Amino acid sequence: MDMIFAILPLHLFLIALAIAFVAGVIKGIVGFAMPMIFLSGLSSFTAPDAALAALIVPTLVTNGMQAFRFGLHEVGATIVRFRYFLIVGGITILGAAQLVPVMPTQILLLAIGLAVTGFALWQISGVAPPPGSVIQSRKLDVLFGAFSGFVGGISGIWGPPTVAYLTVIGTEKRQQMLAQGVIYGLGAVLLLVGHLKSGVLNTTTAPLSFAVLPPAILGMWLGGRVSDKFDQALFRKITLWALIFGGLNLLRRGVFG
Repeated sequence: MDMIFAILPLHLFLIALAIAFVAGVIKGIVGFAMPMIFLSGLSSFTAPDAALAALIVPTLVTNGMQAFRFGLHEVGATIVRFRYFLIVGGITILGAAQLVPVMPTQILLLAIGLAVTGFALWQISGVAPPPGSVIQSRKLDVLFGAFSGFVGGISGIWGPPTVAYLTVIGTEKRQQMLAQGVIYGLGAVLLLVGHLKSGVLNTTTAPLSFAVLPPAILGMWLGGRVSDKFDQALFRKITLWALIFGGLNLLRRGVFG
């Protein structure tokens, strides 16, 4: 605990636990957004690299829970279906993670925030093509995999571009939750490796990441029970509003740091 309190005093550590719980609830409901909530919450009172380090272990564990909830066979089938997305995204995550200590991220966050918010508003407006009108292809997997991996390696946030892709190709609710768990889970493994190498996750920051894991798991369990009550239409609507929130948060971070 002494190492944790070297980063955060007790009252801020309790706030960090509450943020982890809320992040878990939202992830349990829509399948993503944990890194966005972690970073937006923790970075308001701690260094950005410490906030990024804190989300790594909860992100890894909760995505494993989300994926394997559906069974080992379906996890394997999802890996095969999105293999090009995963391979390209994984390579990009590892490379981009090494840029964190030296690269300012404000311009990148602004660009991503505008793209994600614009996409979600376009979908909600009713003028966008219906879900499933875009067919999944190897080319799109490679394109979105590279984009999501680069964003994830730099900021720890690869949910919005991934969900935008899954939404536009019309992924069904159960398959979308499974795909997100697999994609984010494998991405979280690479994020862990990348930031062990970059030095963001180290003996000082790792205890904080493990400490916020239990409330994140509890929140995700609660959110999952809520999500089970949603039909496909409501799930899609909530997902798009979560994307808007995430995009606006990225814009906020891009403007105010």
